[in-house]
Amino acid sequence: MMNPEIERACEKLVLDFAYHSDHQDPAALAALFIPEGTLIRPNGDTLRGRDAIRAAYEARPAGRLIRHLCTNIRVTVESESEARGLTYALVLSANASRAPQAHFGIEMDPRQLVGEFEDSFKRTPEGWRIASRHARFIMHTV
Repeated sequence: MMNPEIERACEKLVLDFAYHSDHQDPAALAALFIPEGTLIRPNGDTLRGRDAIRAAYEARPAGRLIRHLCTNIRVTVESESEARGLTYALVLSANASRAPQAHFGIEMDPRQLVGEFEDSFKRTPEGWRIASRHARFIMHTV
C-alpha cells in the first residue's frame, strides 16, 4: 500500500530521532515513541517505555559530539495505522572538549560506524510514533 503522507510522517520520525539524539534532547527523543515503545540498542540492551528511553539518553557522556547521517530511508506502509521502515546510518563522533581547527571544526574520532535502524511505526492520537526500533551496527573503521 502506497501512501506518501504516511511515508513522509515516518521518514520525519527517523530524521527527528537523529536530530534529537545528536542535539542531546532526550525528552524530545523519547516523545517520538509510543508510551510503551521499545528501543533495542546496538549492544543488545532493550529499553521499554518513554521513561527508560529518556533516562538512557540522559545518561550519555556530556562531552561527546555525535552526528547520525541517515540515508536510504525505506518506509513500507502496512495499513492506515501501521508502517515499518529500514534506514542506513553513518555515525560519526568527536570529543567536544577538543579545540576547533580554524574553519574545519573539531577533529573527529577515527572510528566510523555504519548501522541500520529497523523500525515499526504506529498512528496514535498524538500522530505517528515509533512503536519499536532495533538499532544495530553493520560495519566500522578503527
